[in-house]
Amino acid sequence: MLKVNNVSASYGKAVALKNASLKVEKGEIVAVIGANGAGKTTLLRVISGLLKPDNGEVILDGVSIVGKEPFEIASLGLIHVPEGRGLFSEMTVKENLEMGAYLQKDDAELKNSLQFVYSLFPILKERENQLAGTLSGGEQQMLAIAKGLMGVPKVLLLDEPSLGLSPLMVARIFNAIKEINREKGISILIAEQNAYMALNLSHRAYLLENGVTVIEDSGKGLLANNYVKRAYLGI
Repeated sequence: MLKVNNVSASYGKAVALKNASLKVEKGEIVAVIGANGAGKTTLLRVISGLLKPDNGEVILDGVSIVGKEPFEIASLGLIHVPEGRGLFSEMTVKENLEMGAYLQKDDAELKNSLQFVYSLFPILKERENQLAGTLSGGEQQMLAIAKGLMGVPKVLLLDEPSLGLSPLMVARIFNAIKEINREKGISILIAEQNAYMALNLSHRAYLLENGVTVIEDSGKGLLANNYVKRAYLGI
């Protein structure tokens, strides 16, 4: 469904990705783990069109999307929930969700999407008239994911969804991600520093180091990998 082949990317003279490759099949949850600065955010930015790669290709459903604008890529069903959440802080919860649904043309589908995100995150229904900027960090992360879902994605990119959250809220967010995949069949690519949570969640996973994809395995396979256990799981 989504293939990244030998992608390199840089910020000026600073190289962030070096021939990185991965794939996400239909209905899969795929994790990219790695230390801060490993290139995880850059990888997602390249996939969603926010950053043009120096070389390589990104293919969605058999079609190259390199060079397309982010809104064009979103219209093809690839939605990016960025690190930092990307919310409109001076707009209400419901207005943020409506902004996420700007690609939707069918009122019935919009209503169904809204019902699903409210069932997934009931607190958002309770807070629908509250300004997004006044929500707690965990509630803002719920809203960011819900806003992404309103775009009816085929592939959902999640960048560091656990960042800055309490362990209890991290567990809630990851349970919601699992439910999104199970209930909607949405393919999910998650870039995450919390390696233990990400690997437990994922069907397959990649380890990214210094911009290079160095290991590919199942989530359970990487959890059992001695190097990963020492370097990223503290075991």
